[in-house]
This record gives sequence, structure tokens and C-alpha cells, in this order.
Amino acid sequence: MTEKIYIIHENDEWTDHLTRRLDQLELPYERWHLDEGMVNLSAVPPEGVFYSRMSASSHTRDHRFAPELTEAVLAWLERHDRKVVNASRALRLEVSKVNQYMALDNAGIRTPKTIAAIGRQQIIQAAWDIGVSSFITKHNRAGKGLGVQLFHSIEALQEYLDGPSFDSSIDGITLIQEYIQAPEPYITRCEFVGGKFVYAVRVDTSEGFELCPADTCKVDDLFCPVGDETPEKPKFQIINDFQDPIIEKYETFLRNNDIQVAGIEFIYDQNGEIFTYDINTNTNYNSDAEAQADKYGMLELAKYLGNQLNVVNS
Repeated sequence: MTEKIYIIHENDEWTDHLTRRLDQLELPYERWHLDEGMVNLSAVPPEGVFYSRMSASSHTRDHRFAPELTEAVLAWLERHDRKVVNASRALRLEVSKVNQYMALDNAGIRTPKTIAAIGRQQIIQAAWDIGVSSFITKHNRAGKGLGVQLFHSIEALQEYLDGPSFDSSIDGITLIQEYIQAPEPYITRCEFVGGKFVYAVRVDTSEGFELCPADTCKVDDLFCPVGDETPEKPKFQIINDFQDPIIEKYETFLRNNDIQVAGIEFIYDQNGEIFTYDINTNTNYNSDAEAQADKYGMLELAKYLGNQLNVVNS
């Protein structure tokens, strides 16, 4: 092979898991860390396969403009017809839950009732307008469950907005969303590689909403999957032989939106109805859950990228 797999990212720790699998398969690769950089729009990009792992939470690692730089790089690559995995459309959905929900709605996939607002009074008005007794706030550009808070009254929301713990989304947009009461405290995350279903994970939500599956989360984070996890009740558990008609809908959605790699999260309500509420195109995998089930997302991803590189080289 003469070409490489180029990994577009801003977090070395989240990328190490992939590069270990690429090394295992003896595939050539190069990392493009896009915290800072330049894009020579008059130059021609190298040949190869370009995989974007840009994250909506990059600003929490002091990489405030990494998504914007990535958008410029992807536009450059696409202009020259390079093979891009999770291209511009995927990035657009990664950094905006509003865009996610509108795309899901267009595909006929049910999402919780949501109102987007900027400004304190507008956020409060949104809570009145949504017309439910319990609701949550969340950031529009998020990742890691940023800004997710549960409220059972407008007064509690007002205290939160006026207090020191209120944290505005980096793009200024706060979402007010109806709270879906699940019969049991868990959500389901479905993983896809190459647009095809790999496995589903049951995620325990009894301790909170920040549920990043990456192994590199801080141990002292209440909602992190590492730490005091007991064998009797693991936070992340792969579901054996998960089947549901929603999988076919998700695969069609990913295909129509040019997304090859993603984790899609949903929750069952009290009536067993599915509400989809998050698409993560910078998906991570929990090593403990994978070892227990003998299924490995990063290995599947490395194999997929290798196959795409073979197509480019053929």
C-alpha cells in the first residue's frame, strides 16, 4: 500500500484505542490533531482514507475551534473527492442536537419534545411552553452529557439559571426537553460501523446522565464508567442478540446522512415506546463490556478502514 488512513481528531487518549487496532492489523496510518493548524486551499490533499473523529465536546479539553478547523479540512478533502469516513454531514450533526433532531424527525424517528432557546427568559418560557411537569436541560453542542439537568418545576429551573452551577452551551443554545420516564433506569446505545449494526449496550443511568463510555474518563467523575463498578451491576453491558425494528431505521438514517460510524442512543418510556435522543459520530467503546461479550468496536472499525483503504488502492 502507498496510501494511508488519516485520523482527524483532537483527543489522543480517545484515538489510542483505534491506533492499537490499526497496528495489530498492520495498517498504515497518520494522525491529524486539529486543535490548531492551517489548510492550504490551493494545495492538493494526499491520497488515502480520511476518518473524522472530531468531537462536540472538544472545547472541554481547551480545543475550542477544533470542529471549525475540521469543517475547513473536510471541505478541502471533499472538493478533491477524497474518501472521507464521517464527512461534513456527520460533523454538522455531531455539533448540533437541533440538527440531529430535525434529521431524525425527517426520517420518521421519534425524538423527545424539545425547544431550543438563547437567553434566560427564553429558557424559562421554553419550560412553560413545553407543557410537561418534568423536563431536562442540555447543551446543543454537547457530548459527555454536558448541561443535562433534570427539573420538576419552573422554580427549580429559575434557581439553577440564577445560580453558580448553570453552564451555558458553547454555542449559546440551551435545549429544554421533555423528560422520558423509563420503567427501569437505563438507556440503550446502538453502535454502527460502516453503517451496519455491531451491537447494543445497556447503560445504567441510576447515578446520572453523563455517560461517556470511554475508558479515559476521570475516575472521580460520578457518572464515569470507570471506578467503583461491581460485577453484579456493571454500568455498561452489551446486550446479546439485540433485535428491534429500530435498527433498520437507524441504518437507513445513517446511509441517507452519509454517516458510517456512530453510536445512537434511545430510551424506552413506560409504554415501551422508543425515543431517540442522541447521535454520537465520535463513538467510543467500553473495554470491560466488550471483553465480557467478546465483541470489539475498535477492531471492527479498524477492519472497516482497512477495507476502505484497499478500495482506494485498487
